[in-house]
Amino acid sequence: MTVSNVLAEGFDLYKRFFWRFVATAAVVFVVLDLVSAVADRAAGGSVTSEVLWSLIAVVLSFIGAFWLQGALIEAVRDVRDGRIDTTIAELYERTRPRLPALIAAGIVAGLAIALGLVLLVVPGLFLLTRWALIPAVIVIEKRSAGESFDRSWQLTRGHGWTVFGSLFVAYLFYAIGQGILRALFAPLPNFAATWIGGLVAHSITTPFIAAVGVVLYFGLARMSVGVEPATPQSSE
Repeated sequence: MTVSNVLAEGFDLYKRFFWRFVATAAVVFVVLDLVSAVADRAAGGSVTSEVLWSLIAVVLSFIGAFWLQGALIEAVRDVRDGRIDTTIAELYERTRPRLPALIAAGIVAGLAIALGLVLLVVPGLFLLTRWALIPAVIVIEKRSAGESFDRSWQLTRGHGWTVFGSLFVAYLFYAIGQGILRALFAPLPNFAATWIGGLVAHSITTPFIAAVGVVLYFGLARMSVGVEPATPQSSE
C-alpha cells in the first residue's frame, strides 16, 4: 500500500459520491457555521452576549465535529461497495452510540499530540500518525476509547510514512480548498461570508479527509489480518 494508492482510492470515492458526502457534512455545518457567524457578530456587542454566543459555539462545534466525523466514516464505509445503502439520518443514528468514545479519545489524543507539537514537533507528528485510525476503529470496530489507541498503534506499525504522507496531502487539500472557497464568498457581507462561505468550504473539503482515513483503515486492517476485516453489524 502506497501513498498514491491511498489517495487515488480516497479521491475516487470522494468524486463518485461527492454529493452524498457534501450533504452529510452540510447537515452539521449549516448549524455550526451559523452559530459561528452569530458569535462573530456578537463580538461587537455586549460582553455578556459575546461570552454567551462564544460558549455556545464552542460546545456545539465540539460535539458536532465528533458526531460528523463518525457519520462521515460510516458514509465512506457504506459506499465502498459502490452503492448507497443507508440514509443520512441512519448514518448519524448509527454513530450516536459511538459519540462518547469519539469525544473521550479525541480529547486525550488531541492534548497529547498538541503537547508533543509544542515541545519538540516530531513527537506530536509521530503520535498523530500512530493514532490516525482511532476514529475509524471506534466507529467501524465498535471499540472503546481506550482500546482504540492500542488498535490504531497496532495497525499503523511499519506503515508510518504511508499514513503520514496520505494525511499530509489530505490536509493540504483541505487547507487549500478552504482558502479558495472562502475567498469566493469574501465579497459578501461579513455575516453571510462567515456562514455561507464556511458552510460551503467545510462541507466540500472535510469529507476528503474522512475518505482517506477510511481507505487507510481498511487497507491496513486487511494487511494486518490477511483478509477484509469483519465489522460488527449495527444493532440499531
